[in-house]
Amino acid sequence: MSKRPRVRAPELQGRSWINTGGKELSLAALRGRIVVLDFWTFCCINCLHVLDELRELEEKHRDSLVIIGVHSPKFVHEADHQAVVDAVERYQVHHPVLDDPELATWKQYAVRAWPTLVVIDPEGYVVAQHAGEGHAHAIEQLVTELVEQHGTKGTLRRGDGPYVPPEPVATDLRFPGKVLALPGGNLLVSDTTRHQLVELEPDGETVVRRVGAPERGLADGPAERARFSEPQGLALLPDGAVAVADTVNHALRRFDPVSGQVSTLAGTGRQWWQGSASSGPAREVELSSPWDVAWFADRLWIAMAGVHQLWTYDPATETVRAAAGTTNEGLVDGPAEEAWFAQPSGLAADGDRLWIADSETSALRYVQRAAAESADDGGFVVRTAVGSGLFDFGHRDGAAGQALLQHPLGVTALPDGSVVVSDTYNHALRRYDPATDAVSTVATDLREPSDAALVGGDIVVVESARHRLTRLRLPEEAVRVASVAHRTQRAATEIAPGRLRLEVVFQAPAGQKLDERYGPSTRLIVSASPPELLTAGSGTGTELGRELVFTEGVDEGVLHVSAMAASCDDDPAVEYPACHVHQQDWGVPVRLTPGGADRLPLVLAGLDTPVP
Repeated sequence: MSKRPRVRAPELQGRSWINTGGKELSLAALRGRIVVLDFWTFCCINCLHVLDELRELEEKHRDSLVIIGVHSPKFVHEADHQAVVDAVERYQVHHPVLDDPELATWKQYAVRAWPTLVVIDPEGYVVAQHAGEGHAHAIEQLVTELVEQHGTKGTLRRGDGPYVPPEPVATDLRFPGKVLALPGGNLLVSDTTRHQLVELEPDGETVVRRVGAPERGLADGPAERARFSEPQGLALLPDGAVAVADTVNHALRRFDPVSGQVSTLAGTGRQWWQGSASSGPAREVELSSPWDVAWFADRLWIAMAGVHQLWTYDPATETVRAAAGTTNEGLVDGPAEEAWFAQPSGLAADGDRLWIADSETSALRYVQRAAAESADDGGFVVRTAVGSGLFDFGHRDGAAGQALLQHPLGVTALPDGSVVVSDTYNHALRRYDPATDAVSTVATDLREPSDAALVGGDIVVVESARHRLTRLRLPEEAVRVASVAHRTQRAATEIAPGRLRLEVVFQAPAGQKLDERYGPSTRLIVSASPPELLTAGSGTGTELGRELVFTEGVDEGVLHVSAMAASCDDDPAVEYPACHVHQQDWGVPVRLTPGGADRLPLVLAGLDTPVP
């Protein structure tokens, strides 16, 4: 085993524990076990990917490994304890979770990004840190190595872990995601946590049938045998079937309400990674956490939350392709292929616009055909109606340029040309009217509304955290609410004015190496908000280190850093070694001040400076 820094792991601090039966845990009491800390927040799609990556590792080493989630919130709503409890159940987290709303443990471990994984050996020392997703293979190798080493040394303690599952609750729906009004009047709901679709009578309560087995899986066939994994978005296809965004299966499914049959339209069941094909035969191209779907411009559009893009599926050719977004996370308008999104999670078509709930930028955006002078070229452009970026959110009505949302997940087109936004973390329905370019609140006191559908003169809302559909009459007058504005509460990094050395730390895991036989295996993208923060250093390159130059007179802002590294198994005897992609996006608030740092290390994999 290669020598690693001997850094003592700080003790865990937070508000309370979840999934422990009310017991408080400590690293001291877990001495003798391998511990993996998973710093996550439930809004973050990359964090949800990591939860899924850890399931196999957790099961394989359950007698020697303890995974502990450290929930470190980005949005105000995510600091609410009940919301964290709900998220732990919603995403089927089967390990203890420390609720840390003040980011106390985050700061102790000098974490800079969601998600971050920290590996602690049985003697209580930090031996590895990984930011982003795609590290499961490396951590599996490290855990196997630690089990062997500490088993021989006598410092490994095996046994049952501290996880205590919550008591199951009997409800017809459990954290439903999206709703669709069927032509016959019934409602179809994605019952996300139970991995099913549920058809309800028009009252929104009486169950007609369930589609899919109640266990996670990927299987086609009749309704009672088909399997989904956390399905979300639903859309009617021209042939009367329903397209289903099968989110954690990274697939697009088809449900025939007449026959009850489920089949797969697109996806392989594997997650898309940088370097994978972004177009081609639908069943051969990998997808990444499709969250919603909508029929628009003679094709099915897919909100590909996992890669911050919109894709399309063409049933005539049975092909998919990336249609908008660069995979960079942020809010940038313009030609579709140049736009940036941040976890697009809700879609609604209305005439010449496709409306988008862009959740991580707390924004309402839309796609439309390019301007009239280029309308015949088939191009699309992206525009923003409400929202300003990754770090500003709140609940403020009024002129769209000043209005604020908080992590919306759904959008619904209304007959008058306006749209209703399921403003999820504000527990509200909001209305944007393009005619007045203004935002109003039409309903409050909902619980994590994630979608809505028009049914007659009413709107049926998915109250995800109340496990039900709620029917409302859209009021003619807006509800008055007190304006609240927030910014993500993370301490700014103090940086010296002038020049800064940015270094992304990546150490290939044991038994792997960077493989550059076919070109560079690393990529670094840097930008800033505001853009004038940087005089030099923004852009894309292949080196994981770069010198940045700050503009004199601009004292604060956010550095946006995206890094990717691909490592392959280092075994000369294997002709085609397996390769693994590691990637992460950072948004680093910075403040320029004399005496600040002139070097900014961001750990993608490995260890840089010791944990405080």
